[in-house]
This record gives sequence, C-alpha cells and structure tokens, in this order.
Amino acid sequence: MALCHNIGYDTMRIPNLLGHDSPAEAVQQSASWLPLLARECHPDARIFLCSLFAPICLDRSLCESVRESCAPIMSCYGYPWPEILRCDQYPADHLVCISSITNASVYTGARGVPQASCRDCELEEAFSPKETLESFCKSDFSEYRHFSLAGKLEVLMRGTLSDGQIHSRIELWLERDATCVQNMTRQHPRGGTFLVTGTVQGERLVVNKAYAWQKRDRNLTAAVRKWKSHRCRN
Repeated sequence: MALCHNIGYDTMRIPNLLGHDSPAEAVQQSASWLPLLARECHPDARIFLCSLFAPICLDRSLCESVRESCAPIMSCYGYPWPEILRCDQYPADHLVCISSITNASVYTGARGVPQASCRDCELEEAFSPKETLESFCKSDFSEYRHFSLAGKLEVLMRGTLSDGQIHSRIELWLERDATCVQNMTRQHPRGGTFLVTGTVQGERLVVNKAYAWQKRDRNLTAAVRKWKSHRCRN
C-alpha cells in the first residue's frame, strides 16, 4: 500500500475504519488519496490516512488537525471533507492510538497549522519592464529572498504590511507551499535568489508570481530599477 510506505508499523486490522473487508480492497481505495498527499497540506496527512485504511487505532485529535489543514485544499478541487471521515467517531484519547508525530512547538500556538494554498505558482519570465511593473502594481507586496528559510530578504513593496510582517508570513508560506517552492526551484536545485510578488488575504500571504533573479535578466533588472519612481495607474 503506497499510502502506508515506511509508516512505522506493519500490522492492520480488517475490516478497517472505512469498512473495507479485505486488504486488496483497502489498497485499491487508498490509491485515490495519493494526490492529496502530494499537496503536502499537513505533515501528518499520511499517518492519518494510513490509520484509516490500515488501522491499529486512530486518535481524534490527529483527525481534527489534518481536517483543518487539508479540507480547504480538497475544497479547491470541489471535494468536501467526506462524511465517512467524521472526526467525532474516533476516540478522544487512547494510549494505543496513533497520534500526531509532528513537532508541536512548530505547529501550535498563535500561528496555527500552516495552510497550503489552492494555487501552485510557477516561475515567470520577465518579458518586458512594462509588463513586470504592471504585475507589481497588481500585487500587495514584492521582495527578494535567497531560497532558504533563513535567507536574506529585501522588501521592494510592502503594501499595508510592515517589513517584519512580510518576513514572518513569507517564512510561513515557504513552509506550507511545498509544491510551489518545488516549482520555483526545479531548475535551480542549488537554490538562488528569487523575486516574489503576491497578495495579502486576511492573515495569509499568498505568492502568485515568482522570478528567478539573475543579473543578466535585463528586463527584470530594468523593472526593479524603475519601480521606485513608478506610479501605478490605479
């Protein structure tokens, strides 16, 4: 069962928590959930789903944590959190149940569990300074960052946010939007410096365009130089 590869235990009970009566049925039905794992919507999503299809016992808190983080991603594609995965059907606290293995200090507190976004960004090409400047105008923020959570950062446009708010929210975005970051760095496996722009949606910061910063990119360089004196039409 690909869903449970290297999950850490090798014993399951049948029927499972979804009512499957044979291992073959569980394996077949579990395959449809692999795309959700690819979205990396929660660090314990694999453990949670494996606990359903190949269970020992499932803790309710694990279900609730994964639901809060992954249900919004499912809704992006028109799928509500299924009734069959109702969290209140699982025990609230049981010593032999599988619980979250995520480092609680990272995913608890005021920040909450990082939420993946519906949209994957791709690297853009700066076709002309004018088009790039128009893209900046449609964004709430833009900044340079060397690809690293601890990398150096320079804010070009902050909108209504302070530099500190942008720094912290960009770090959250890098942590949660793994698919987006992979798209950005696919052609730059050793890392690099990227110019990212995006919007602020409530407490969330969403990157919608990214450019690989290279000195030989004349269009991007020209757009950045003109930005300080540029006036957006709206």
